[in-house]
Amino acid sequence: MKKFLVSAAAAAIMTGAAYAQTEFYVVQDTSTKKCTIVDKKPTTTTTVVVGDGKVFKTRTAAETGMKTIKVCAH
Repeated sequence: MKKFLVSAAAAAIMTGAAYAQTEFYVVQDTSTKKCTIVDKKPTTTTTVVVGDGKVFKTRTAAETGMKTIKVCAH
């Protein structure tokens, strides 16, 4: 029984980690106007989410989306 509980706990931790990294944002630095992709929603005023605040499920989707956001295309 103890072995089962340890295995179940390990599986739960790994599953949680896989789901934790499922959001990407395109943000713009307010001073440099440079756009980047981040995996956490900004909590500071030095970066803002651009592109109508769209959340992307993969980094690749965020990279593609960044190309279509007007303030990022220079």
